[in-house]
This record gives sequence, structure tokens and C-alpha cells, in this order.
Amino acid sequence: MEAVDLEVMRAALAWTAQGKRCWSATVLSTYGSAPRPVGAMALLCEDGRVAGSVSGGCVEDDLMALLQADAAGLEAGQRLVYGRGDAERARLRLPCGGSLELWAEPAPLADFQQALRFIDAGQGCVREIDLPDGGSRVRAAQAGDVSMLAEGRFAQRLGPRRRLVLIGAAEVSRYLAPIARTLDFEVIVIDPRREYLDSWPAELPARRLAQMPDDALLALQPDAGTAVVALSHDPKLDDMALLEALPSAAFYVAAMGSARSTAARRERLALFELAPEAIARLRGPAGLDLGSRTPPEIAVAIAAELIQCSRAEETRQRRQAAAALDAADTCRVDG
Repeated sequence: MEAVDLEVMRAALAWTAQGKRCWSATVLSTYGSAPRPVGAMALLCEDGRVAGSVSGGCVEDDLMALLQADAAGLEAGQRLVYGRGDAERARLRLPCGGSLELWAEPAPLADFQQALRFIDAGQGCVREIDLPDGGSRVRAAQAGDVSMLAEGRFAQRLGPRRRLVLIGAAEVSRYLAPIARTLDFEVIVIDPRREYLDSWPAELPARRLAQMPDDALLALQPDAGTAVVALSHDPKLDDMALLEALPSAAFYVAAMGSARSTAARRERLALFELAPEAIARLRGPAGLDLGSRTPPEIAVAIAAELIQCSRAEETRQRRQAAAALDAADTCRVDG
């Protein structure tokens, strides 16, 4: 879930509390190039206000016109397809060859309230929609849950999905943390050096842990939604973190430093009998090669690499989930 979709749910509760009627639209599936991912949401209010998005704006305009013309037709929920044919794609300014399928319905306030309870407690959840009859429920998220459409049911993954663990409350961490928050990462900063951690700016939202990195990571149990970046400038602290992070399921493990210091770090890790395949997972120097020099530039480069790796992991999980469904179908047929 992206931060904008959290705003959609909160806006739905706020606007309906003002006595306004609202409808939500959710991306069920996409084909070709699409401006928003599966699971993205937009909220449309009868007074013309819009929160979130499912496209670049033209689809939202079309949805608003549809609501104003026939709101009753969407009371039970309706599947809508946009981008059929070149003429419609041109009218809606969809990318070449792109199309998207939406689920439009009156804003599901009870589901949003339940989802927000999960999210406010720091837990992910899934909203499941039975498309033939519009029934829905919200449940706690499980490992491997992704937003996807299958067999007439849509699963929408909501809430915390990704964590960014920063080793060291250093300068680059302070630039990277707010960027990561806008990308919908929960930010956790680990630094046993109280003078660094206590000087962390109060306006930068992050969970701060005054612990040794290996102990903290052992408790956090990095999963496939976790990224770990070593930024402390202290080889001892960074190496302790990497020894725990590299063998874990974390989708991204990186350390800041030059190519020379990265090579030396790999040699040190090998002395601790870390498996070669685990050491090979280390991304260093951290971040895409943008020619970055200053702390803000380095933070941007790391954020860019986080996006790249996160999207690759989401694609892998979605393919894995689809393969599991195919396998289940095969078992039913064979049985």
C-alpha cells in the first residue's frame, strides 16, 4: 500500500462525517503500461473532491461524470474497464497499449475503519472482495500476501508492508528517512551511540533503538519486506548488522562506502564464515550509481535503488502467488 492510499481511507471517513456521499475506485488489474499499480485507490466525493488516484486524472474525471449521472448504478459495486481500443486510450491519455480494470463502489467505511485499526497498530491487513456479489472482509495480512485478482476475488494488501532499517543515526540517515517515509516505508534507526541517537531530529518520524545492531536485528527478524542499510561510518557496527542481515530474508541489504572499502568489508565478512552466496547479496556502495557526492545525493541514490529492488520483489511475490494458485487449480483438476 502506498501512503496516498492511507490518505484515501482517512478522507473517506472524514468526508462522510461531513454528511457527504463518497465512492471509491480500486485498480483490479492492469495491462501494458499503467500509471498506477494494482490495489491503488481513488476516492470521489459528490461535491467534486477527489483523493488518491487510479490514473493520471482523466479516468477520475470520467468516474466523476459517471457518478453524477448514475450514482445508483454503483450502489452494489461495479467492474469497469478503461483503455479498450486506441481511441479510448487517447481520450483518457492512458499510456500506449495500457488498460486498467477498476472496482467502483460506495466507500466501504466499515472495511476502512477496520483496516485503519490494523494499520494504526502497525500491522498489515488484506481486504478481500467477492466481485460477483460485492461482499468483502478485512483480515490480518500473512507472509506473501500481495494485491491481486484471481477467480472472481480481489485481495488488496493494505498497511505496513516494508521496513527500512538504518544502521547509524548519521547524516545520510537523516536525509534518507523522510524520503523513505514518503515511499511508505516504516523507518527504524539503530544506533548504540546515544550521542548520535539523542540528536536525531524530533521532526523526522522514525522508531529509534539504542541497541547493538546484531541484537536489534535478531529481534526484528528481517523478512521479505525489510531493507537494511548500514550507514554508521563505524565498520564494527556496520559489520555486526550485515552479519545478521545478509543471511536473512531481507530484500535489500546495503552498506555505504567506496568500492575499496566495500571490497575490504567483503573480506572481513568472509572471515566470519558467512556463506559466499550471502556475501554476494551485499549491495555496495549503497545506491544507484548517480555520481552522488553529498549526503542528500547519496540518500536519493539509495532511495532509487530501494524502489528498484522493492518493485522487483513485489513482482517476484506476485508471480509466486499466481503460481501457487495455478498449482492449486491443477491439484483440483487432477483430484
